[in-house]
Amino acid sequence: MAGIGRKTDAWGSRFGFIMAAVGSSVGLGNFWRFPYTAGENGGGAFIIIYLLCVLAFGLPVLMAEYGMGRKSGMSAIEGIHSLARAESKSSNWGVVGWIGSLAAFFILTFYMVISAWVIEFIPEAFGGTFSGFADEAARLTAEAQSADPNAAAVTIADVSGANFSEAIGNKNLILMWLGIFISVNVLIVAQGVKGGIERAASILMPLFFILLIFIVGYALTQGDAAQAAAFLLTPDFSQVTFNTVLAAVGQAFFSIGVGSCLMITYGAYLTKETNIPRSSMIVAGADTMVAIIAGFAIFPIVFAFNAPVDAGPSLFFISLPMAFGEMPYGDLIGGAFFTLALFAALTSSISLMEVGVSWLEERQGVHRWGASVGVGFVLFMIGAGYVHSGDYIDFADMITGTIMLPLCGLLIAIFSGWVLSRDMLTSEFGEGNVMNVWRFAVRWVVPPALVVILVFGIMDKF
Repeated sequence: MAGIGRKTDAWGSRFGFIMAAVGSSVGLGNFWRFPYTAGENGGGAFIIIYLLCVLAFGLPVLMAEYGMGRKSGMSAIEGIHSLARAESKSSNWGVVGWIGSLAAFFILTFYMVISAWVIEFIPEAFGGTFSGFADEAARLTAEAQSADPNAAAVTIADVSGANFSEAIGNKNLILMWLGIFISVNVLIVAQGVKGGIERAASILMPLFFILLIFIVGYALTQGDAAQAAAFLLTPDFSQVTFNTVLAAVGQAFFSIGVGSCLMITYGAYLTKETNIPRSSMIVAGADTMVAIIAGFAIFPIVFAFNAPVDAGPSLFFISLPMAFGEMPYGDLIGGAFFTLALFAALTSSISLMEVGVSWLEERQGVHRWGASVGVGFVLFMIGAGYVHSGDYIDFADMITGTIMLPLCGLLIAIFSGWVLSRDMLTSEFGEGNVMNVWRFAVRWVVPPALVVILVFGIMDKF
């Protein structure tokens, strides 16, 4: 391993690393993707399958990424190349790093746009837009029925949906928010791991958890906590299909952040004092906990105001604003909720951006600031395309979640379990039961399961 270069930057403290790692996992996947995916797939039954997927697939791949990252001390692409060379294996294994890094980039292209939508909803909420839905519905109904007595009533859901279309339809405003959000990401990532990412996560994540507890408490007291608990905690396996398993695996990989080589990148900055198995458990556990808690922040409100739980992606931007508009202090709570989502989006987006910046920084003559600005510029140009044609967001989400993340997870499992020798990662995990269980999982559990999931997932989509 003497020929493998190492990063000169490192995490300043174990707390800082945990905050950054948890922040990278806790993002819009927990607030935008997890609730609607659970709503579409039976609630409690989906959550049980999701937890099993995290333990069986997500956690072993997460440990593999951290271990390979710290062993190589390089970006994902260069690190996997170096590990393969150190084992006298084909350098073609570097394709694993390329697939994961491209997945991180493509996720970031639409993630930034959705974050811009979130920003737009913060002033809307605090400004009283949500509480005006009922009055607007009544006004439009009166106008319609004065022209035609048989005209159907305009519902609050109709008004909320129209508000969402109008909000994201204001392309110049969304482009402005997109530019601001990307600029904040660039400023943080350009300052490095310790001075930028770790510092931001150490401030944002404690604020995030405080705000999350506040919103959950409000939702449980003002919403229908009993029905939400029954939906989230009582499994109905009659609704489970193979697509439920596909959705659970995709959500586990998307939410934890594995399969995008993000954790290889973060692992490269780990010190030898960090216990990788324990840290992996903390990160995976915290991400899962936040996803479930987010369900208790969202579904009591959804059930209390009869919003559809299976509304898909519109649950976040249409159903919830509609519910906030009908509840006491809904504008304040709605604004706080979207602020919470923005914190989560920022801590994840800076980590996804670091994947590309880390690799570019290793190119001769490329400075971190230049790499950050360059990545940010490309993201803005692609994001501007999404702003003008939002249909591509669903396509990018499907390609990354259904194909690229599981495929990279599969290749990481094969590479770490079958290509790298046991001794290569024993120095990272230690010898004993943890190593034995992990190695069995990445060799005999993860690969065959992900092959099946990939094949059926692609067949289902195409």
